[in-house]
Amino acid sequence: MIILLYIAALIFAIAFAVLVIYLARVLKETKRTMSHVADTLEGLEKQMEGITTETTALLNKTNQLAEDINDKSTRLNTVVDGVKGIGETIKSFNQSIRKVSDSVSSVAEKNKEETAQVIKWGTVVTELFKKRKSRNNK
Repeated sequence: MIILLYIAALIFAIAFAVLVIYLARVLKETKRTMSHVADTLEGLEKQMEGITTETTALLNKTNQLAEDINDKSTRLNTVVDGVKGIGETIKSFNQSIRKVSDSVSSVAEKNKEETAQVIKWGTVVTELFKKRKSRNNK
């Protein structure tokens, strides 16, 4: 019976040794994996620093561009207001010309006969002037 205890203790010792050997291998592989993970994280950290720097520069340029667009938009609003004022002035001028034209048309309509007489006399005077000029040239 004691031999059985010794055999059992020997089997237990061998099993424990095998277990320890496998655990040592697993721990070594875990250590190697963790080392690779640490290296990868260092590389990732360096890349993130570069990305952060580029993102900050891009954000600054975007802010400058937004300020420039805002400034130009303000200037453009001033130009648009000026053009609007010119348009209103032209509209008023057109209305004034239309009123004058309507007034002249109505006066001409009222005084048709007198206008026709004035045109006839104007034509006669022009003809006489032309004849006199042609006589003076000869």
